[in-house]
Amino acid sequence: MMGQATVQDQLFYAFNLEDHVPRDHLLRGVDRFLDLGELRQHLAPLYSHTGRPSIDPELMIRMLVIGYCMGIRSERRLCEEVHLNLAYRWFCRLGLEDRVPDHSTFSKNRHGRFRQSDAFRFVFETVLRRCMSEGLVQGEGFAIDASIIKADANRAGKASSSEVAHWRQEAQCSRAVREYLEALETANLVADDATEAMHDANAVPRHISPTDPAAYWTAASGGPAFYAYSTNYLIDLSAGIIVDVEATPAHRTQEVESTRTMIDRVEQRLDLKPQRLVGDTAYGTAPLLGWLVQNKQIEPHVPVWDKTARKDGSLSISEFQWAPERNEHVCPEGHALRNDRRQFATPRTHITKAGTVIFRASQADCARCARKEHCCPNTQMRKIARSVHEESRDVARSIALTPAYSQSRKQRKKVEVLFAHLKRIMKLDRLRLRGLSGARDEFLLAATAQNLRRMAKWLMPSAADAQLKVE
Repeated sequence: MMGQATVQDQLFYAFNLEDHVPRDHLLRGVDRFLDLGELRQHLAPLYSHTGRPSIDPELMIRMLVIGYCMGIRSERRLCEEVHLNLAYRWFCRLGLEDRVPDHSTFSKNRHGRFRQSDAFRFVFETVLRRCMSEGLVQGEGFAIDASIIKADANRAGKASSSEVAHWRQEAQCSRAVREYLEALETANLVADDATEAMHDANAVPRHISPTDPAAYWTAASGGPAFYAYSTNYLIDLSAGIIVDVEATPAHRTQEVESTRTMIDRVEQRLDLKPQRLVGDTAYGTAPLLGWLVQNKQIEPHVPVWDKTARKDGSLSISEFQWAPERNEHVCPEGHALRNDRRQFATPRTHITKAGTVIFRASQADCARCARKEHCCPNTQMRKIARSVHEESRDVARSIALTPAYSQSRKQRKKVEVLFAHLKRIMKLDRLRLRGLSGARDEFLLAATAQNLRRMAKWLMPSAADAQLKVE
């Protein structure tokens, strides 16, 4: 006999969400380590004491954490998933009959209270302190790296300098454009006569997106160029916990400079200062090495950015001996290269704009030298540009010869694994929000989710392993 399901209304239901969430679900591990008890106090000054009650900020943060942990990029879809998924409702502290906030609520709060109070960084540092209390952050060694993320901008779009000049005169312009113009003024790139400054070719980049002007035009990935930002990670090498994150345009100089910002911020806010910093060749510039060694006393486990080796077979700088007691270089033939062969009435530092000091050989010594054709065949005398941070560069070179350096090179892969996870699992290969502030919000939330997942993996392995099998 064929059975048939019948629907019968019940007057009372006994339903407990806790019983319907699997014990090995990833969100159970995340919920264990996510404590937002201080969030309301942090946001309290931005809320009125009268009027209708607002949406609970903890609810919105928990929903965003779900989105980034589970790779749900659309906030509209996130609201639908929280409405339907029992585990998501349980994590957000919502009952079966509780309403899910509208997706527009996230945008209003993000551009208002959350951004004004830097709430996303507050949540990130709250999770990071929990990682520290759980013993996952040792503070002995940090690694630094950057990854390019596509901006929400059409690669075919391009604005000219004249168009940028008119942006300031428009009554209505997008939030991303307003932030870009404010950043120009802050950096003193806009003169008193704004129109004249905007027409200057140096005032704006050659390629600028009309929808997201702060995004940088780059072809660093090796394919067609596109507008992008860079997410810069500073991680602890013990368990791969992200200790800081910074958003910058996808430009190598700004990526390298963000290292100073993050190291200083971690030291000031969390009292963490590493003994060694691991990075690739991009972070081996002379100014950064000098700052690490002289200012911060941090060992740079970084390859030195060195372009002094010659490819024409002539003598390289490494073949000239440095004599610090005489402040001169000595060539293989024993002749001195000095930086003070001319006497000036006013003493000079001899430091160029590039941060180097030029050492020159005597023209007479080079003229009668038998090895001139192998040393300076195209000039009358040999010149050497020595960096003012050369001693710090020598420290990095000596560290590169140690076994500890070889181990650091292997540990550096942990940050690359995080970037692969960011793009493959969390699906953050293209931003949804525009402007540098939008990129900062997304990168902070993504790093928070990664730290939460890492704690769940290390401290509750059954929950994380089960989720990884699903993925």
